[in-house]
Amino acid sequence: MIDFVKHNFWNILIVLNYVVAISAAITILLKNINPTKTISYIMVLVFFPFLGLLVYYFFGQEYRKNKIFNRKHILNKRVVKNINKELQLNNKEKREIKQTLDEKVKLVKLLYNSEQSPLTLNNKVKLIKNGEEKFKLLLKDLEQAQSHIHMEYYILKDDKIGTQVLDVLCEKAIEGVNVRLTFDDVGSKLSKAIKKKLKESGVEFAPFMPVLFPKFTGKMNYRNHRKIVVIDGRIGYLGGINISDTYVNYETDNSYWRDTHLRIEGEAVKPLQINFLTTWNFVSNTDLPISKTFFPEIEVTEEVPVQIAASGPDTDWANIMETIFTAIVTAQKYVYITTPYFIPNDEVITAMQVAAKSGVEVKLLIPKHSDSWTAEHATNSYLESLLEAGVEIYRYKKGFVHAKTLVVDDIFCTVGTSNMDYRSFNINFEINALIYEETQSKALKKFFNDDLKDSEQLTLQSWQKRPRLSRLKESFCRLWAPLL
Repeated sequence: MIDFVKHNFWNILIVLNYVVAISAAITILLKNINPTKTISYIMVLVFFPFLGLLVYYFFGQEYRKNKIFNRKHILNKRVVKNINKELQLNNKEKREIKQTLDEKVKLVKLLYNSEQSPLTLNNKVKLIKNGEEKFKLLLKDLEQAQSHIHMEYYILKDDKIGTQVLDVLCEKAIEGVNVRLTFDDVGSKLSKAIKKKLKESGVEFAPFMPVLFPKFTGKMNYRNHRKIVVIDGRIGYLGGINISDTYVNYETDNSYWRDTHLRIEGEAVKPLQINFLTTWNFVSNTDLPISKTFFPEIEVTEEVPVQIAASGPDTDWANIMETIFTAIVTAQKYVYITTPYFIPNDEVITAMQVAAKSGVEVKLLIPKHSDSWTAEHATNSYLESLLEAGVEIYRYKKGFVHAKTLVVDDIFCTVGTSNMDYRSFNINFEINALIYEETQSKALKKFFNDDLKDSEQLTLQSWQKRPRLSRLKESFCRLWAPLL
């Protein structure tokens, strides 16, 4: 028997591989997911022995139905339930919102019905362009913290800007401010020295879903892509800018990073806080007592309607994708989209095509060159069909555009962490702020139009003349689109 195994070792492994692969393929088929996604997984399982099983293990399992962590544990707590109840609009406010938003009121209902995310009114919002502006504001706010600082980031590095932020956290913790910090274990990189300093200063910190070899895992895990800061329960930050020198355009840099972030004061900080607490209970493996200290009385008198949309393996629905889809199909005048990674599902592609063909001005801004060869070619595979439908496509040339924004009809806009791709829609933990207000929407529209000045517009005629080899690369990479 031992001799048989020795002489047929690889044959036995191959047989075992395909037994497991067939079982996985049947499981995928029974899920009745998107046919393209189904075929992609099955092709990988069939044509790439062993590697296909690894890809399925990391990408193919549906975590949304088997929650990685339980949001309801936080949402059902008495303090949180009372906060959500307090944020509910009265009948008069509902009527005023309906008159103002018209068709966009569908977005409010959609997100509330999917995730019980209330629309908040008393908010002061500031759009932030690029990391240098964000960190100037953030460092000032952190230094003035009195009660607590809660931070959650995908990328956190102890480089120049990262050290500045971490030093402030240590100083505030020594002063007696409660500082809690969580960072994604794949995206972030902190030295042993800085971790020791954080611990000795009294900063509570925990990595999100630690991995054994973060350098080699890349994107092969369900990662926390959110960027959240909550200071004293009164000030909140979210958007595309991580904590790393990459996101700051220093004078000595040869590259330019274009990004958008958001600073919020007011009621919308409360749902942002709830999302952080949900993650913290998971990463710290504790049941943090939730008190009203986390949810102080709001003194903001400005009225900017904001809704917080969270999406990921912890939610029942693909909330952010559904919001983007609804915003596009209900647009009456224009839709302006900026995203660094454009690998959309069929629903979003169809929504953009239908909107453009029905007379809505649809514009898409993407980088001319991506930081991922595969993602760039996969993105290019979608452009011709959009151009044929009348979508205007622009490619940013000044540097790398990393902003994740959408503006519709001068009345609705969103800023957040979600890209327009499969990973953000279905795999990663993401968070966006939805803003239903004219002034902020027009300001973000100006951001968009200013970026077009540093972009080139694609035309259908010139795009169709691209080399056949480029088309082949695009088609190959598109096969992997659901897995990127």
